[in-house]
Amino acid sequence: MNTHNSATQVFAPPLPGRQTRAGGGAGLPQGPVFGFLGVLAFSFTLPFTRIAVQDLDPLLVGGGRAVVAALLAAAVLLATRSARPSSAQWRRLAIVAAGVVAGFPLLTSFALQTVPASHGAVVIGLLPAATAVAAVLRAGERPSIRFWVASLAGACATVGFVLLDAGGFSGLGAGDLLLLGAVVLAAFGYAEGGLLARELGAWQTICWALVLALPAMLIPTGMGLSAGFPDASPAAWLAFGYLAVISMFLGFFAWYRGLGIGPISAISQIQLVQPFLTLAWAALLLGEAFTLTNGIGAVVIVACAGVAVRSRVGRRAVHHPGRLRKRS
Repeated sequence: MNTHNSATQVFAPPLPGRQTRAGGGAGLPQGPVFGFLGVLAFSFTLPFTRIAVQDLDPLLVGGGRAVVAALLAAAVLLATRSARPSSAQWRRLAIVAAGVVAGFPLLTSFALQTVPASHGAVVIGLLPAATAVAAVLRAGERPSIRFWVASLAGACATVGFVLLDAGGFSGLGAGDLLLLGAVVLAAFGYAEGGLLARELGAWQTICWALVLALPAMLIPTGMGLSAGFPDASPAAWLAFGYLAVISMFLGFFAWYRGLGIGPISAISQIQLVQPFLTLAWAALLLGEAFTLTNGIGAVVIVACAGVAVRSRVGRRAVHHPGRLRKRS
């Protein structure tokens, strides 16, 4: 059956994932390397969002960074004369745009008006487990029991340390609900983006998603500028610049490349180390406390991530209209 038959098309195969040594042997797997580079870029997102929203409207921070990134993306796509996605791929790009271009930035921007970056970082630690679930639903991946034990242990550790940090359920508030919403949206945006990276390419996927979301993101950006151009500190503008160029744009080049190599559920677990990195940056940049509890939680979560990433993940063929055939 050919790949033009929408009734039988399935997902494209994973991207090649190993470097080749000069002598012809296989080198280190690239998936975890690209995945970690993406996580490293994202680990600064919450501290810099916290800095930016101190002087800038959260609508401007959440929407404006996507607008700036979309303009960069459009320039790159025009310069490279990239082929346009198919109609089915546009629909899937809408999931990516809703999750990582619109939903996550806007919800975290509002949440971090009231939630410390260090606290938000631990809530975002739920994202790897959520992405693994999305990979099962969207990509038909079948992680091993060992993977689920490690991933769920990491998620439980994350929730436990959030409750300790917040002083129990009574310390949780609207900011945490916004962060949880951001986690769900980002999880599906990551899973769908990882699949599209196998068809469109990693950087092409985020570029097209940004361009698709540009008209919608102009609305919150305009609302954020409704009171006039803000008189913000240089630190706030530098933080906004990082969010637009690195968190919203270049970081996804590496992240979607790693997810495209896959397995998506395994590579996503690298993000369990993001809370540890973000806690460190929050302490250095914002002066937020890095407690013994934070340190113990980070060690436990990093250990869980290591086990999950090295666990076996199988795949099953999942038929979806408009997808490419996945090789067995």
